[in-house]
Amino acid sequence: MERYAEAGAVQWVESGGGPLIAVPETVLPFWAGADGDETASDYDRACEVDGFMGLLPVGDSAALVFGDEPASTTYLPEHLTFVRWSAADSEAALLAEVPTALDSAAWEPEVSWDVPGAVLLFDAAWPGTDSTRTDHVRVALDPGRYAVRAAHVQPGPETWLGLVQLRRLPH
Repeated sequence: MERYAEAGAVQWVESGGGPLIAVPETVLPFWAGADGDETASDYDRACEVDGFMGLLPVGDSAALVFGDEPASTTYLPEHLTFVRWSAADSEAALLAEVPTALDSAAWEPEVSWDVPGAVLLFDAAWPGTDSTRTDHVRVALDPGRYAVRAAHVQPGPETWLGLVQLRRLPH
């Protein structure tokens, strides 16, 4: 697989061309990816998500699907934000623009996501049970309800990135 993001300060997850997904670890066995006997696989369901992000039921929880384009994605815990690399001269240039992008973003409507704990970010085509055998990032989240919002931002003339930000909601 060709890599677009360079190795550096953070770990980036790439897809084979379809969406990425963040699945709670507790329900990983219930994500079948592109496998399955059903007419529409879990991967097919993920491909149907419109816009920058959406939620899909998985087991007794939900997974966060990163739609729009199959951009290299990482998670920045200091911003509670998934960052999607659309265009930048370097990783350093992209990461330097994140604070400006967060301040200037025109956010899409929020969705509410109940998270039982840590999630794994990986290519939606992979079954959850095999997700650690491919590009993945484990995101440690406290259990609870989060507001999730997304935006596509161009903070500089040659820097474009997607943002999917989490905000912990009170009980």
